[in-house]
Amino acid sequence: MSKARAIILPIHIEGLTQSEAATRYNVSKSWVSKLMTRYRNEGDTAFEPRSRRPNTSPTKVSDELTQHIVNLRIDLTHRGLDDGPETIHWHLTRDGHHVSISTIRRRLLDTGLIEPAPKKRPKSSYIRFEADLPNETWQSDFTHYRLANGADTEILVWLDDHSHYALSVTSHHRVTGAIVVSTFDQTAELHGFPASVLTDNGLVYTTRFAGYPGGRNGLETRLAALDIDQKHSRPNHPTTCGKVERFHQTVKKWLTAQPDQPTTIEQLQTLIDEFLDEYNQRRPHRSLGRATPAIAYQKLGQQAAPRAPTTGSDATESTKPGPSHYAAAAACTTSPSVEPTKGSRASSSSTTSISGSSSPTPANSSATSPSTPTSATNHASKQTKPPNRGFEGFRCLETSLGGWGRI
Repeated sequence: MSKARAIILPIHIEGLTQSEAATRYNVSKSWVSKLMTRYRNEGDTAFEPRSRRPNTSPTKVSDELTQHIVNLRIDLTHRGLDDGPETIHWHLTRDGHHVSISTIRRRLLDTGLIEPAPKKRPKSSYIRFEADLPNETWQSDFTHYRLANGADTEILVWLDDHSHYALSVTSHHRVTGAIVVSTFDQTAELHGFPASVLTDNGLVYTTRFAGYPGGRNGLETRLAALDIDQKHSRPNHPTTCGKVERFHQTVKKWLTAQPDQPTTIEQLQTLIDEFLDEYNQRRPHRSLGRATPAIAYQKLGQQAAPRAPTTGSDATESTKPGPSHYAAAAACTTSPSVEPTKGSRASSSSTTSISGSSSPTPANSSATSPSTPTSATNHASKQTKPPNRGFEGFRCLETSLGGWGRI
């Protein structure tokens, strides 16, 4: 006999009050009242236990939508693109379907397309860093890829740290120091010079661990001549250059998924160019709020024409890179003998201004300025070291916005 029947029958047959029945069976009076109301309205069906299934299931999706999720997963996997729940959510939202990422993950688990990984290190445990602006830092590295005929090749990458925009991806039989310098200059011609460069400790990037004293390689000499900061990861610590390392996985996964594998360097470069169009322009990036790298790279709406680079040690003060890639920074006018510092942000705005005219001041006009404005303050005085032209555009943007972190 169910407990509901044991409570209702004594009240209905013996004449117990609801309060007495509640005391006898050690239940609440409100529940006894609900049982009696249900018995008067439904009869004997009130004796049977009711389903505890909720009236609504917010996480339940239709069979058609579940099949659409599965088809998207299979299609993205077949094409060699990112096929995780976040990427599938981006495609579903674009198609007009509103479903949460956790629901997509559950559907993929139910269909066996992904496996749970409870022991996987949580992403929140990683200390993540990112450049504040495009062209503030470039990351570079190269990876191996084997052609269909068995020949080994190397893919050299230049990646913007802020937007994950793939600035240059080229294939070579073997990456040398001269190739690194050449691709850097070609990339700078298209996108402007960066303020700094971040790489690992390979000999094509630095000779500091070469085992013999003195001397710089080609890239170190080139960056020093341009007054561009060169930064390196700690030995045996690849996560410092994690963005370009992760890009290697993405491009190699896509290349491996292609039905026609390349047999020559030229064919490999053709595939890479096709991938770059997909990666930069149409592929959502989770760390960018699911925007594309192209949108993040152009987020300030600027596209200043870059200056052609010089080679070797012939780069002079007048040929060092000015404000790269920023239309607002290209309109800056800054004295070459005044370099704002962190302690002088408030007063440095008196020496740096954004021109409102229709014809902005050329990016290298500051390099030929013969004098210092008379409004310069004491803590923004003449510097003994020439100002960093590669970072001048960022400083102009800093003072115009009143400090970093305002964008």
